[in-house]
Amino acid sequence: MAPVVVEWTRGPLVESQARGDAAVVDATGRILFKVGDGLKVTYWRSAAKPVQALPVIASGAVDRFGLAPEHVAVMAASHNAEPVHVETVLEALKRAGLSPDLLQCGAHPPMDREAAAALQAAGQEPGRVHSNCSGKHTGMLVLAKHLGLPLEDYLEPQSAVQQLILQCVARVAAIPAHSIAIGVDGCGVPVFGMPLRHMALAYARLADPDHLDAEDREAGLRMRAAMWAHPYLVAGRGRICTDLMSLPGRRFLGKSGAEGVYSVGLPPETVALSPVLRAAGAVGGVGITVKAEDGRADVSQLMAVAILDQLGLLTAEDRAALARYGPGPITNYAGRVVGERRAAFALTPAEVTV
Repeated sequence: MAPVVVEWTRGPLVESQARGDAAVVDATGRILFKVGDGLKVTYWRSAAKPVQALPVIASGAVDRFGLAPEHVAVMAASHNAEPVHVETVLEALKRAGLSPDLLQCGAHPPMDREAAAALQAAGQEPGRVHSNCSGKHTGMLVLAKHLGLPLEDYLEPQSAVQQLILQCVARVAAIPAHSIAIGVDGCGVPVFGMPLRHMALAYARLADPDHLDAEDREAGLRMRAAMWAHPYLVAGRGRICTDLMSLPGRRFLGKSGAEGVYSVGLPPETVALSPVLRAAGAVGGVGITVKAEDGRADVSQLMAVAILDQLGLLTAEDRAALARYGPGPITNYAGRVVGERRAAFALTPAEVTV
């Protein structure tokens, strides 16, 4: 059973608890620290999106259709479907000569309440472009068109598009493709099951593309740059990915996944700021992946923020900017502090070699 990682207190009592696991891994694949089981196997869910989009860049599709960094960023997004997100997806499709009707991600109301209310007020039903995964699906369609592949089966696990993506995920995460468990994500495309260690390694390499294979290195550099240049497109208003990557200095690369998964990449420049990581002998970039056992996003977000703080990487200003996601007071309806939500774990040193 995973250890308790988050507690909610009220007065003198711990009222609720949540469990989880995490791995902190450097670019060589060595587990530096863990919480619980750093080798726990689970699905990566949408935290895999930046890696899933790498073949779109590496294939030449982005350049062929004149797609800009903002279009690359939205391919890695679980976006709010605010107007800027919808417009960016539609523009990417238009540049590639593709219709929104080709998207097979399904439709749901915008994740952002204001965007959802505005759509309803306008008397419009949510369309496929409003899906938080429409950017990812756009990238897959762009890749299929560039390679002259069928557009109607791009989301099928055995399609050429998905096989290219699977091989890229396997390379970046340094895990044999045949050992990756394949499920179906909420938007219909394959989702990848693997140990937390390999998810974290992928983010260490995304944050430090010099450690990627030659065929993925340039794409990794461009993906990292796009996410840092356009963090709002990766998520949006009131979302941890946007707020984390908007902190000064381009220190963190973050992406959420459903069911309590969160991944963070630290470039070498950020690693150098951490006395904890320096003392552990971290090589290159560092990746972090957490999994909340009960699938709660607030638990995985608090775990991620607490780990960054335990690594000595958050300033007082950073903590204030991330206050809604990290440890903090619990208030009642009158605004009175009645308890706290807090991290209930400490990173444990660990060493595993790839």
